[in-house]
This record gives sequence, structure tokens and C-alpha cells, in this order.
Amino acid sequence: MPLRLFNTSSRTKQEIDVSGEEVTIYACGITPYSPSHIGHARQAIAFDTLVRWLRFQGIRVRYVTNFTDISDTIIDASKKEGVDFLEVANRHISDYRISMNRLNVLDADAYPRVTESIEGIISMIETLVKKGHAYLAGDGVYFEIDTAPEKYGRLTGQTLEMVRSGAGGRVASTGAGKRDHRDFALWKIAKPGEPSWDSPFGRGRPGWHIECSAMVHEHFGHQVNIHGGGSDLMFPHHEAEIFQSECCFNVEPFARHWMHNGMINVDGEKMSKSLGNFWTVSDAIDAVGPMVLRYALVNAPYRQPIDFNQVLLDDAEKNHGRLIESIISAGGVSIARQWSDIESLKNAEDSLIRGMDDDLNTRVAIAEMQSVVKMLRQANSSQDHSVASACVGWLSAYAGDVLGLLPDEESLQRMVGQASERRDEIREKVESFIAMREEARSERNWAEADRIRDVISELGVVIEDGESGTIWRMKDL
Repeated sequence: MPLRLFNTSSRTKQEIDVSGEEVTIYACGITPYSPSHIGHARQAIAFDTLVRWLRFQGIRVRYVTNFTDISDTIIDASKKEGVDFLEVANRHISDYRISMNRLNVLDADAYPRVTESIEGIISMIETLVKKGHAYLAGDGVYFEIDTAPEKYGRLTGQTLEMVRSGAGGRVASTGAGKRDHRDFALWKIAKPGEPSWDSPFGRGRPGWHIECSAMVHEHFGHQVNIHGGGSDLMFPHHEAEIFQSECCFNVEPFARHWMHNGMINVDGEKMSKSLGNFWTVSDAIDAVGPMVLRYALVNAPYRQPIDFNQVLLDDAEKNHGRLIESIISAGGVSIARQWSDIESLKNAEDSLIRGMDDDLNTRVAIAEMQSVVKMLRQANSSQDHSVASACVGWLSAYAGDVLGLLPDEESLQRMVGQASERRDEIREKVESFIAMREEARSERNWAEADRIRDVISELGVVIEDGESGTIWRMKDL
């Protein structure tokens, strides 16, 4: 079955056209005025999973995501710190790139920046003015919505006034010479002391929306196969991009497919610094580790909102730990590259493929991965090296290459050696503590049993109680 993704514009799942030389994908990136947060990680991982899945199937992909390295928020941060605006932007771009690397997010093919795209932005604005879609005002250049009203609501499905009423403060009020409150800025005349560039409209800087239209055009031409970002970008950003690009280049649709990922709440509330529930990516990585964080964010279909809480993280830590431990416990088995002769593995593969082709349903993929982990644990226990080898191969392909939940093979082999050495060092001590804990539990001395569990945990070990007794594995592998 070909890949079908939910198209925000049509509000239906549609097949992705892979008939061309490559599939082009553009995702709106971060505005680097502060450290990246887990919402940024959620978007990056969603598009990374899409890219991984297409490439896994042998489809050529060109993926671009940008940095908005000039904005009001960056200027405000630079003034507060007393440094140049690019110092702020560059620092947080570096933070983002490091965090994404730790989360096993593959590098994009290009990372265009607004400050490097001024020429293309100005060219687009000039064309829009000449065509009568934009006008000069006292404080800049604006796109005039009424020149193409039929394009509005492509993504939100709402009229101009309906969208306006629900937009809160995200739609600017009428400025100096602005004709209609619904019009949006293409170029902002610089205020004293602000970063600015020369243009035919006066010295200034780009508005927020025009930048991505220009960068898409620079890298892909008039059209892109898949465009998107977080669902909070549908309005006004992506609606504005449709206006600009289609009116400038006389092409429709500008993006053949719109993809938007769901948002993250924290303990049932919108993530906000004012609520004290704000998680930066680096804080989350420090708390649970990068692969556990990725597991938590993959373990839900990309369009589904995620409630980020301790239960989610505990579940991710437990299941990712089992994944790594099962592979490490297989130790020296050679990785089988074929598993179709093992019916249960072939069934798991077929189910995963159906799920991923049905709007990137990573929850199905995770469920099948967990079933194979269970099979591998059983094979390790019975020393069935043939089945273990096939399971490791399956997991290397789907948990690793597709879901990005495994380190590279060299790192994994290094972890096998390290874990084996560490297990041998502490095995006798851990098994002694487990026996002491079992005795405390048999005497219903729960406080002592809990104390011993804590001691075991301090050794970097997780214990799991099951029908066949207590088993243990290393943490943070």
C-alpha cells in the first residue's frame, strides 16, 4: 500500500506522489531566541520519521528546514543581553542542532536562514507589489488579502472573520497606512537601532511569513511536495504562505500536501513558562536520556496531541530499556538481514508497514516492535541464536533505521561490551540484594523491600517482578 498522509488542506488522507526524481519536504523551523523546547523536538522527530520511512523504502528525499534568525523576539533578547542579535540566534541554533543530534534526528539537506535569504525575499515582495497583491505603507509593505480572498481558509477551513476572532493576539492591529487589519506584513521599516537591510521599500527587515515562501522557492522552485510544521503554524503563517507563493508565481497549489503535527501539553495543561511547566529539550534529555525522550515522542501518531507527564516518561524508560537490554543480551549473535521465514516476524513486519503507510502510525510500529522485543527476550532465555539473530536484524531495521530508537551499530556493539563488563562486575551483589528483597517481601516487610530496591537502583539497575520471578537489567544503556 502506498504511503497515505493526512493532508491538512483537503482534510483527508491522500497518497504521496513518489513518481518524480525525489520527494521534496519543507518544515518551518525554529525562531532561535531561547533554548529549544520539547515542542520543537516533537516537530523535528515527526518530520524525521517521515524522511526515514520514505528513504527506508528506497525513495529519494530532499528535506529542508529553516532558521528564522531575525525576529522581534530575537531583537528583544539581544537588547536584554546587550549583545548582537546574531549572537543570540547562533547560540540557540547551536543548542538546537546539538539537541537534535542527540535525539538521533538526521541532518536536513539544508538549513536556510532568513539573514542569508534577503535577496530572494525582496525579489518576491517586488513581484507581489507589481502584480497588485501588495502595497507600501508608512511602516512597511503589506500583502492585501482582498486581492485573493478565495485562497483564505485553505488550512483552517474558516472564513477570514472566523479565523480573526479565534486568533488572539497573533494578528497585528492596523498599522501606519495598513488598509485592513487582515493584511499582513511582508517588509517592516526598521526602527532606530534595529538590524536592517537596504531594499526598494526602505531600510528594514522581512515580515515573518514571506521568509519561508522565499526559502521554499530557492530550494524547490514554485512547488513543494510536502510542507508543514506544528499545528500552531496553520494560522497565520501557513495561510499567509499560500497567499504569497501562489499569487507571486501563479501556481496552485504551492504545496501539494500540508502536514501538521500535534502539540504537547504538560500534565494536562498547555506548556508555558508562566505556568512553570516548560521543558527545554536539554532539560528533558538530562532528565531521562535522549533515546527515552525520542521513544516518548514517537509513541503516539504524529497528529495526536501528547500529554507530557511522568507516566509517559516512565513507560518510555521501561520499554526502551527492554529494547536495548534485549539486543545487548543477544550479545555476540550475528545480525540476520532476512526474517521472512519466521512467520511471527513477517507478520509483525507486515503490520508495521501497514501502520506506517497509514498516516505514519508510529503507535502501531511501537506495538509491533514491543512484540519482537518480547520474542527476542524469549529467544535469549532459551539460547535460540537463530531466532535471536533474526529478531535483532528486524529491530535494527525498524526500531533503528525507521524509528531512530537505536544508536548506530558501532555504538551498539560498544554498549554490548560495556554492559557485559558492568553486569559481570555487579552480578553477585545485585543477585544477593534481590534475594534479600525476596525474603523481605515474603515476610511482608514492605519498607525493607523498598529500601533494597532503592539500593539496587543506585547501582544503575532496574528490576522487574514477573510471574517467573524478578529479573534485572542495566539502566541508561
